[in-house]
Amino acid sequence: MKKIGFIGAFDKTDLIVYTAKILTETGQRVLVIDTTILQKARYIVPAIAPTKFYVTEYEKIDIAVGFENLEEIDKYLGGIDREYDIVLFDIDSPEKFDLFNMISADKLYFVTAFDNFSLKKGIEIIGNMRPKIKMEKILFEREVLEENNQYLNLLTLTFPIEWDKEILYFPYDQGDLSEIIENQRVSKIKFKNLSEQYRESLYMLAQEIIPETRSGIIRKIIKNT
Repeated sequence: MKKIGFIGAFDKTDLIVYTAKILTETGQRVLVIDTTILQKARYIVPAIAPTKFYVTEYEKIDIAVGFENLEEIDKYLGGIDREYDIVLFDIDSPEKFDLFNMISADKLYFVTAFDNFSLKKGIEIIGNMRPKIKMEKILFEREVLEENNQYLNLLTLTFPIEWDKEILYFPYDQGDLSEIIENQRVSKIKFKNLSEQYRESLYMLAQEIIPETRSGIIRKIIKNT
């Protein structure tokens, strides 16, 4: 079972669910775990009878909300390792990073935009992590600016972080935001009307998570969904 962590204060829910949709369409059994303080998945993912904690199915993806650690989910499901090929974690606090044992993750992404809250709160989350961990940046910005990346490097210079050389950029685009909101409204995940850059970045992200899958399969899923 692969464990993939998405760390940061930026709103990552839609990004994670969209990535999960691609993975499930390739035949992977995927669980998304929303560990965040606001638990946005509780409000944008339909659930028949939501309780304090639950697992619900949405677009072939299982989504867990309200659990305090991985052991609670394992007990609830009767064995998480047997049920899923990939688990995606939405993390926005150092406490949940530890409780969900993200140090053992197969891949960690730091997700941020460059507004003050997303950047400073996100840096606060990763500032005291031990031991040194490797992470890849996912940066949301309207234009790809190397000075923003260098600024992030400067702010985290003394942190126990080894940044991956690869960086994924997503456009902070009003058109993409409108399409995401429309998808939430109709409770569907559709990629066709997203910008070319957003779809390309989703492709690259999915390809990193399941490199064993032929690239043409992932591109076809994004094109036809």
